[in-house]
Amino acid sequence: MQATRTDQKPAGTRGGATTAQPKIKLRDKKGRGGAVAAPPGHWIGAGGSMILESDKQTGAARKHYIGMITMLDVLAHIAGNHGGPAEEDGGELDRKMKVPVSSIIGQCVESLSLWTLNANTDITDCMEVFSKGIHRALVPVDGHTENVAGVELVESASSYRMVTQMDLVKFLKAHENEIRGVLDFPIRELGAVCGIVFGVSNKTKVIDAIKCMNSASLNAVPIVESTEDVEEDRGELINGKDRKLVGTFSATDLRGCPIPLLQRCLQMNVVDFINRLSGIPLHEASGLRNSTKELISCRPESLLGEVVDKVVNNHVHRVWVVDESGLLVGLISLTDIIRVTRVWLLSEAVD
Repeated sequence: MQATRTDQKPAGTRGGATTAQPKIKLRDKKGRGGAVAAPPGHWIGAGGSMILESDKQTGAARKHYIGMITMLDVLAHIAGNHGGPAEEDGGELDRKMKVPVSSIIGQCVESLSLWTLNANTDITDCMEVFSKGIHRALVPVDGHTENVAGVELVESASSYRMVTQMDLVKFLKAHENEIRGVLDFPIRELGAVCGIVFGVSNKTKVIDAIKCMNSASLNAVPIVESTEDVEEDRGELINGKDRKLVGTFSATDLRGCPIPLLQRCLQMNVVDFINRLSGIPLHEASGLRNSTKELISCRPESLLGEVVDKVVNNHVHRVWVVDESGLLVGLISLTDIIRVTRVWLLSEAVD
C-alpha cells in the first residue's frame, strides 16, 4: 500500500515568492470537499512535502496540492476562527464568505491533511485507510514518488483523481454478492453501532448549532426533540441517546443556502431553517432533502446490507440507529461500515 499523509501549513511561502491564491481543483461528487491547488513554488507543506501535478509531456510542475477544504471548514469559518465568537446578527457573514480559500484551510484537522493512494493499492489496504476516519484521498494518474534529502517527500503525477469513503461503499455495494456473508449480519452483532451520539434540540438556533459542530469537529448532528423536564443549554451539544429523533442538521445543508438567506436565518431554530431551505430551488437542485421529513434511520437488528442500501441510495454518510419508539440508540457511519467489512474480509482470507 502506498498511503501518504502530508500535513500542510495553511499560509506558508517559500523564500521571497509572491503568494498566489490557491483554488479548489478536485471535488468529491457531492461537493462536500475539494483539494486545494496553488501555483508551484509559492506554498510548502510541513517538512517540505509536496504533491504536484505535472505536465504529461514536459514533466514541469503545474499545480501544488496544499490541502483539503470541506464544508466543515466553511462551517468553522462561519462560527468564528478556532471556536471564537461569531457575529450573531450575521452582519459580517457576507464579508466572511468573500475571503480567499487560503484563509480557510486549517480551520479543521482534515483540511491540513492530504492522503494519496496508489492506483494499484489492494482494496483491503484502501479500506484500512478509510476505516480510520479518512474521508477522501487523491489517486495519482501515471504518478511517481521520490524521497529528497532524507525525509522530504515529493509526489508528482500528470493528474489526480479523488476517491472517497462513499466511492468505496458504492464499490462494495456493486460487489455485494462477494461479501454477502457480512451484509447478512445485524449491525449490532458486528459491533458497527457507535453508542455515543451528541446532538442538538429542535429549539437550538442555527448559529448555536454551527458553533457546536465546529467545536466538536462534527459534520452533522441529530436533531432531537426538546424536553421541558430537563433544563438544557441550547447553545451546547446534548447527549442524544434515548431522545426522540426528529431530523439531521448537517454542514451540507449550508451548501444549498444562499448567503443572504443564511444571514437572516442564523437566529432561527434548526428545524424551521431546514423547512425553509426545502423550498429553495438551489437546495433542490443540489439533491438535498428535508431531513425532518425524510429521516434516514435503522434499527439495531437491521442487517448491514440494509444500511449499505440506505447510505448509497440516499447518499448520506451516516444512518441514525433508533429503537422501536424512535428513540436514538446510536449511529453507524461510512467509517463503521468500512471497518467491519474489512475485518470480515480479513477473517475470511484466514479461514
